[in-house]
Amino acid sequence: QVQLVESGGGLVQAGGSLRLSCGASGRTFSSYAMGWFRQAPGKEREFVAGISSGGGRTYYTDSVKGRFTISRDNAKNTVYLQMNSLKPEDTAIYYCNAVPRYGSRLPESDYWGQGTQVTVSS
Repeated sequence: QVQLVESGGGLVQAGGSLRLSCGASGRTFSSYAMGWFRQAPGKEREFVAGISSGGGRTYYTDSVKGRFTISRDNAKNTVYLQMNSLKPEDTAIYYCNAVPRYGSRLPESDYWGQGTQVTVSS
């Protein structure tokens, strides 16, 4: 089973930036499309961004388009989420997971890492 370790979260003022990282191990990372998800207090976990296995194609939920950028480095088994122009409503715990195929907004498995907390103050 793939092991996922998210990092890079923190406290930032509205308008600021953060770069999240997700290290994966245990399977052939480069064979899988990957996604970032987030869960805000009292809300269900939601899809944020996805990337193809090779990294050439990306897709986003509407609320982050133009502000967030997903990327990956298959040599390092790592997927990133660059978050710019952060808003208080981006406050959540952020997780990564594989997705079944490019374009999917659902996680491939029910296994989640510990996530990384992002807090945006107004």
